[in-house]
Amino acid sequence: MTAVLSIQSHVAYGHVGNSSAVFPLQRLGIEVWPVHTVQFSNHTGYGFWRGRVFDGQAVDEVVEGIADRGVLGGCDAVLSGYLGSADIGHAVIGAVGRVREANPAAVYCCDPVIGDVGRGVFVRPGIPEFMREVAVPAADVVTPNHYELDLLSGTTTTSLSSVKEAVAAVQAMGPKVVLTTSLVADDTPDDAVDLLASEGGRHWRVRTPRLDVAVNGAGDAIAALFLAHWLDTRSAAEAVARASASVHGLLAATEAAGSREILLVAAQGEFVSPSHTFEVTEV
Repeated sequence: MTAVLSIQSHVAYGHVGNSSAVFPLQRLGIEVWPVHTVQFSNHTGYGFWRGRVFDGQAVDEVVEGIADRGVLGGCDAVLSGYLGSADIGHAVIGAVGRVREANPAAVYCCDPVIGDVGRGVFVRPGIPEFMREVAVPAADVVTPNHYELDLLSGTTTTSLSSVKEAVAAVQAMGPKVVLTTSLVADDTPDDAVDLLASEGGRHWRVRTPRLDVAVNGAGDAIAALFLAHWLDTRSAAEAVARASASVHGLLAATEAAGSREILLVAAQGEFVSPSHTFEVTEV
């Protein structure tokens, strides 16, 4: 059975971070070992929350406890998302090192959460540099949104060709596989949004209808789903096809319900049998 160590934030109510990534992985039959970097009542988009942020030592201690069980050799991948501090980031990289020592075939999937269009950079100072200089170079798979791809590559991209160049620049840092989400290029229709999966000098695009829904946690879910399907198929094209179909179905159900939180549980069938599939085009 595939096992994934997922080091992310956690909320009791709603679905972001591990609360968004763990269940889809489990629904696909993957054993998940969640390590929480924060424990909040709800995501911060509500403007008020309760709970606490853990430090790097807390993450180290939990990973050490897992290592005590003698199971790290059975871990196939490490997944990380939002980092509250560089301290947490170094703990994640330490965990990746321990897993790779126990299982050299294990991969690290980094969702380099830094910011987004309209919001700009929303992480603490030092995190963008940590992502660019430490986390991304250590990763095998990265899943930036279009805004984050530009930040990581140090460019501003509008055309598909410039996006490909930015992807190549990120791959030159270390990762073999790049999934660019929320991609809007010159040729992206106003009523659509693109995803671009890149691997081995080739690029595959999936275009899905733009939905009128603004919720947190969708990026965490697609990073987890893309990793799951890439581990299963070792094909970026197949992984983006499956992950995009599932997340579109999840968001469509959320939009139809008018929900502020993604319907991760109610729409769980989308993870195993999506309502719609979309054409994957090599570009």
